[in-house]
Amino acid sequence: MQLKFKPKKRLLTRMFLTSLSIIALVGFGLAWMVNILHAQNSYNEETAELISEIPKVAAELREHDLIPDTSDEWLEENNAAQRYIIASCDNTFNQVWTSSLAVDRGLFDTCERFNEIRNSSPPYYLSLADNKGYFIYLLSLDIASNKYNLLVLKDAEKLEEEYSKFSRLTYIRLAFVLALALVLLISAAYWGMRPLVRLKNELQSVNNGKAKSLSDGYPVELEGVTQALNQLLNQSSAQQQRYQNAMNDLAHSLKTRLAAVHAITDDRTLDKDACSEKIMEQVSQMDQLVKYQLKRAMLGRKGLKQEQTQIAPLVDQLAQMLFKVYRDKQVQFEAVIPKEHVFPGDKGDLMELCGNLMENAFKLCISTVRVSSYYNDAGEFELLVEDDGPGVEESIRQNIIERGVRADTQKAGQGIGLAVCNEIVISYGGRLSIETSELEGACFRISIPI
Repeated sequence: MQLKFKPKKRLLTRMFLTSLSIIALVGFGLAWMVNILHAQNSYNEETAELISEIPKVAAELREHDLIPDTSDEWLEENNAAQRYIIASCDNTFNQVWTSSLAVDRGLFDTCERFNEIRNSSPPYYLSLADNKGYFIYLLSLDIASNKYNLLVLKDAEKLEEEYSKFSRLTYIRLAFVLALALVLLISAAYWGMRPLVRLKNELQSVNNGKAKSLSDGYPVELEGVTQALNQLLNQSSAQQQRYQNAMNDLAHSLKTRLAAVHAITDDRTLDKDACSEKIMEQVSQMDQLVKYQLKRAMLGRKGLKQEQTQIAPLVDQLAQMLFKVYRDKQVQFEAVIPKEHVFPGDKGDLMELCGNLMENAFKLCISTVRVSSYYNDAGEFELLVEDDGPGVEESIRQNIIERGVRADTQKAGQGIGLAVCNEIVISYGGRLSIETSELEGACFRISIPI
């Protein structure tokens, strides 16, 4: 049987690319979110820093007479000589004041420009009249009962450098994580695909005849597959064994018929017509045997339909054939079979049973063979084939019903006749036993439940 296992070449690639794509997508998404959070965090930190410097901003506003004089020492203590880029806006974001540094840079429309983007999410970024980028921080203040929106501008260049540095570090870290993920994916893929590689190798071993089935220990996901394959292998092996046994049994059965044909052709007492009739009778039996064995090979023993078969005519027919084969022995044959007795099975099975057992009896007897049948008290049909030969030693009685084992190794044979009989009897739920006959030879007893 030729079994070919060809795994999909792209299975590993698909799994690897899909997993890597998911990791990359999640990784870059996280990096993007981290950068956004970092920018917002920087904005919040800067806003907090500006809030802490409100006294300094207020001091600068007071210098320009935007807030009244106050004797509050806190304003004086927290004031420092530092200039800010500031724009003061009213509630509608019209610019009402511009710090000196903002004036120096010509930033007179900051409030109006900011009003266009203030509904967006921070951080706020604008490119103003001096062609520079600024991050804008909004501070809402109540100064002298007046509400102001202070826009404090920070040069974006330094912050952008810091942001770029942070982004580079983020993506470097991400690249490291992806490299590590790649190594883990390769390891996981190799580890995950090992059972499939093992399955492939074992199937190749089965195909090459080095193994008969797959081993155990596969992952749960593959257990169903391996069990199904083992079942298929067992069925194929059983069918192949049935074919081999059927061919051996057929050869064994035909051997006796061919011997009978030779005996008929050598019989000088038969005229041409009688000889042809006897030969055709044997050929007909050969044809029945071939059909029977082929049917058994296809269906198995249990597939054969059970019937009711007359015993006496078939035993008499086999005896006449064996008389021709063993005519030199002058065998005395006795059949104690009532006409109403029937074999509870197929005619081919009965022919195999009687043919093998009677041939052994004719071959090994001294002068007498007897076949009898009856129903015992247990409700079983029993068929006995006895002879007055040397019998069978008790130590080997169980072994000789196995294929290839023979009690008589001095004469030609294959040692399969009794094995065939045992298989047939077992298929009917019966048993084949070997005893000592009243004739002082061997007694083969077949017991089949009715």
